[in-house]
Amino acid sequence: MSPTPPARRLRLGLPRRMFAQVLLMQVAIAAGVAVLATGLFLAPLSDQLDDQAMRRALSIAQTTAAQPQIAEDLARTPATVGGPVQRKAERIREATKAEYIVVMDRRGVRWSHPTPGEVGRTVSTDPGQALSGHEVMQIDNGTLGRSARGKVPLRDSDGKIIGAVSVGIAYDSVRARLLHTIPELFAYAGGALAVGALAAWLISRRVQRQTRDLAFSDISALLAEREAMLHGIREGVVALDRTGRVRLLNDEAARLLGIGDEAVGRSLDEALGEGRTTDVLAGRVTGTDLLTVRGQRVLVANRMPTDDGGAVATLRDRTELEQLGRELDSTRGLIDALRAQDHEHANRMHTLLGLLELEMYDDAVEFVGEVVGDHRDTAEQVAEKIQDPLLAALLVGKATVAAERGVALRLADRTGLPDRLIDPRGLVTIVGNLVDNALDAVAGTAHARVEVELRAEGRTAILRVRDTGPGIPAEQRELIFTEGWSTKKPPAHRERGIGLSLVRRLAERQGGSAAVGEAAGGGAEFTVVLPEALAEPGLEPALTVPSDARTAAAEEESR
Repeated sequence: MSPTPPARRLRLGLPRRMFAQVLLMQVAIAAGVAVLATGLFLAPLSDQLDDQAMRRALSIAQTTAAQPQIAEDLARTPATVGGPVQRKAERIREATKAEYIVVMDRRGVRWSHPTPGEVGRTVSTDPGQALSGHEVMQIDNGTLGRSARGKVPLRDSDGKIIGAVSVGIAYDSVRARLLHTIPELFAYAGGALAVGALAAWLISRRVQRQTRDLAFSDISALLAEREAMLHGIREGVVALDRTGRVRLLNDEAARLLGIGDEAVGRSLDEALGEGRTTDVLAGRVTGTDLLTVRGQRVLVANRMPTDDGGAVATLRDRTELEQLGRELDSTRGLIDALRAQDHEHANRMHTLLGLLELEMYDDAVEFVGEVVGDHRDTAEQVAEKIQDPLLAALLVGKATVAAERGVALRLADRTGLPDRLIDPRGLVTIVGNLVDNALDAVAGTAHARVEVELRAEGRTAILRVRDTGPGIPAEQRELIFTEGWSTKKPPAHRERGIGLSLVRRLAERQGGSAAVGEAAGGGAEFTVVLPEALAEPGLEPALTVPSDARTAAAEEESR
């Protein structure tokens, strides 16, 4: 036979579920309030009933003493059992349901009493106060037991005190009224407790649904886990309430957006200001994996509504990924350019070999001079007009890539920029993005041409990039500077729609502007104005540049 299982020990204590605990606590509170209210009501009730009984006795005594016939009968008749005072007093007692009505003279001798044998005897309690003209209310013991009493003086027609009237209300009747009231009071208290218990159950059921029947310990653990998760993950999380105010902000979101805990409780417009980032987080721009730029960071945002009318937005930093994507694009472009150059170099070597085999030495010398001279002329032209080594190296490289793509890249006649740039890397980023966009726009078209004009007016740098492409429609000339907007098909490794937004942000950061219009003869013309982009003549630029211009240009190509 199997061993007998051990008996389960009875465990006492609060239930684990929040629903049961809330219900139990609310019922306990309702019961405590009902008991307290009942006790507070019963405590003064006994005194109130005593007071009512004494006042009723005093009122009967006043009514009895106010009858002039009793005072006359007291003055002219003896204290006998069948006397007129006894008959009148008994009639009033029976009518008022009083326990006794005693009429006495100034000596305290009774002229009336419910017990006939007491008529003619002295009262058992001191009638001095009533005989001295005072009205008395009290709870006292007498020949008939404990009673609520009222005593008043009895006066004749001249107002002279000739005796007193004492009326008693049986104390047992007062106690009976108190005991009769208690069941009704308990019934009311029980009804109130039942209503409170029902309300507590309904509230607890609502709590159960909202907390999904979790225990307090489970909720506490979930909150601790949520705090650890929110502040430990490398994604920004912003929670909003139904009015669009920031309800929660984790550490990564504060870092990416450049705001702090002071943003909690404020609207997005107040915390972030106007812009695409605010529109994306507020839900005014819809979609998934929406690109936005905040400061110098490229962010990817997703927004999910919540059941209470609010929303939770997540932010991912794509700055490094975007830089890697640009570097990959640049590397692919350089590989394509090197492949084309290798093919062209092979063709040139074959041509040169043929001329040498045919002993056409003069033609061979002329051919080599033309090939070398074209490249030297381009480099010398750029170096003569663009004295900053970063920009010069960038434009020489772009000219080579443009030539391989069948595009003529040339500098405008008015181009001239001294080597006094304060932020050459920022200008390299602007020029590189605009030239790349222009090459993409004209590649594959007839007579494709891109013209770059870069000149200085005092300390202001002015950049214009013109192309012979299809141009930008007037209704889209502001839209193209919006983060995430692009007419090009994005590559598999990254998003598009960032370059022009960065161009405008870099320009505005230096107090300048970026705009697009229609070029003379068709195509697009981008204009960037950078006030105070150059140092004063004779002063060193604020930023030093690498001595190896080609390395710097390659670094910029990776942006």
